[in-house]
Amino acid sequence: MLVVMKFGGTAVESGERIRHISNLVLNYQQKMGFDVILVTSAVRGMTDDILAVAESVRRGDTTSVNWFIDRLKRVHLSLIDSSIFDEAKNKEARTSVIQLVELIENVVHGMLPMREVTPKMLDYLLSFGERLSTFIVSVAIRDIGGNSEFLVGNDAGIVTDSNFGEALPLMDTTKLKVFHKLKPMLAKKIIPVITGFIGADQFGNITTIGRGGSDYSATIIAAGTRADEVWLWSDVDGLMTADPKIVSDARVIREASFAEALEMALFGAKYMHPRALEPAIESNIPMRIRNFMKIDDEGTLVVNNPSKDSHKIVKAISSIRHTALIDVSGVGMVGAPGTAGRIFDALAKNKVNIMMISQSPSESSISMVVKKEVLQKATRTLELSLLGRVIKKIDIKEDVAVIAVVGSGMRGIKGVAARVFGAVGNKNINVIMITQGSSELNLAFVVNDIDCAEVVRTIHGEFKLNKS
Repeated sequence: MLVVMKFGGTAVESGERIRHISNLVLNYQQKMGFDVILVTSAVRGMTDDILAVAESVRRGDTTSVNWFIDRLKRVHLSLIDSSIFDEAKNKEARTSVIQLVELIENVVHGMLPMREVTPKMLDYLLSFGERLSTFIVSVAIRDIGGNSEFLVGNDAGIVTDSNFGEALPLMDTTKLKVFHKLKPMLAKKIIPVITGFIGADQFGNITTIGRGGSDYSATIIAAGTRADEVWLWSDVDGLMTADPKIVSDARVIREASFAEALEMALFGAKYMHPRALEPAIESNIPMRIRNFMKIDDEGTLVVNNPSKDSHKIVKAISSIRHTALIDVSGVGMVGAPGTAGRIFDALAKNKVNIMMISQSPSESSISMVVKKEVLQKATRTLELSLLGRVIKKIDIKEDVAVIAVVGSGMRGIKGVAARVFGAVGNKNINVIMITQGSSELNLAFVVNDIDCAEVVRTIHGEFKLNKS
């Protein structure tokens, strides 16, 4: 059995945890006879720190840059000393980490005089988080008697386009390269330990595939090696019926379909990257979401066709907070072909992502939900491009939350929406906007952010998801 295992940032944030996951992986390979490929994230918080140092470079803040370099070295040398005990291997790891830190120091100080960080250079900087942590994990596995080899994502065969920051893999080329690179290593019982999040374009430039991209790296590699399963190890027990920080009696969902998992990921569930599901769906590779501190717990199994026992009318309640609602209106929009296209095109050109859309039957208004962080950019774009011509009025409502009710069992079942909105109405909470796709897999609506937690708890209780 070939399993691609991905470990998130919390799994590598201490030497003890690195030692723990190294033993875990080696147990599956040596005692259970699995072939294992490892994909590793940066230490928790490191990607944010690198993004922050990029801002320091743009400000010309040498003090903050030097502080970051010092912290980068201290954090990773400390991880080595608490996870790698053989003297020779410890020295090997320290030497390599110091060289990598010196490299990033030279790069950052080289950019300081210009106070400029291009997308291409930012991707190169961001790659160091994974390169440092993954190298340490590889040596730690060897330290306890395993046979491992460290690989940066592009060395493992991941080839992408040149859209720095959100690069897309060139899947046909990637699958071929990954297969020919990794299969011979597995035949020799070598554990490939690969950086998540990183690839390279056809010119060899380092690229990154978006925040949370280690999940995506794992499924890309699984598709290329024709793995039997992908296991996403993190500090959560699996997909949940709701956010346990909101609903204290939320339960683990033991089995879900790819479609349900995708909806949960898109609507706020932080347990997997939404794009990570694409290679798994196309190659029909089951995924497991597991807690690396609870190795006897099977977590959530995500498959194409779940068992009948897992079909519930509603399976989960997700929410997205820190969002805003934009309503554009005007009599001139009525019956005018291409109005919506012009609105969305203007926003797309300014890289504003629209999360939800609703249009009135009269065609006189369109409502859109966006992340609060891009609200000003979105409204400025609409005002400069379309106000007074295509649209006459822009109304904004800040601090709203998107609630998504997800479940494949909702298909064809009458009265689900009535139960949802009846329960919300009984709490005297106003629903601002509603959408539902033709698949009936997901019912999404918008409420004031202050009501978010109460709505999630109310619907969770209405459908008795704590009894799942």
